[in-house]
Amino acid sequence: MANINIKFNNKDYLLSCDDGQEEDLKNLTKFLDKKYSDLKDKLGNIGENKLLLITSIQVIDEYFDLKKRVNLQKGNFENLSKKFKEMKTLIVDYKEGKETEISKLNTELDKFKKMVEESQLVYESMLDKTTKSLEEIIKNTESSSKVQ
Repeated sequence: MANINIKFNNKDYLLSCDDGQEEDLKNLTKFLDKKYSDLKDKLGNIGENKLLLITSIQVIDEYFDLKKRVNLQKGNFENLSKKFKEMKTLIVDYKEGKETEISKLNTELDKFKKMVEESQLVYESMLDKTTKSLEEIIKNTESSSKVQ
C-alpha cells in the first residue's frame, strides 16, 4: 500500500492507495478539486458539506450520462455486429447458390460440347458419304459418256 499527500480545497490530506495507483489518485483528486472550486466560485460560500454533496452529484451525473452513452454505443455495435452476421450469411448463401448455378452451367456446357463434337463427326461422315456418292455419280457419268 502506498501513501500519498494530496490537496483538496486548499487542505492537505494523506491517502492510501494500491502501489502503482499514485498518479491516478493525484489526477482524480485534481479533477474533483477543480469541480469543487468551480462550484464554490459559481455558488459562493454555501457550506463545505453542501458543496461536497453538489460536487458529488455532478460527478455521479456525468458518470451515469457517460455510462448511458457507452451502453447506447454498445447496443449500436451489437446491432452492427448482428447486421454484419446477417450480411455474411446472405453472402455465403449467394455464393453457394452461384457456385451451384455455375456447376450446372458447366455441366450443360460439357453436354453442348459433346453434342457439337458428335454433330461434327456425323457431319464429317455425311460429307464423306456425300463426296463418295458424288464421286461415284461423276465416275458413272464419265463412264456413261465414254460409252456413248
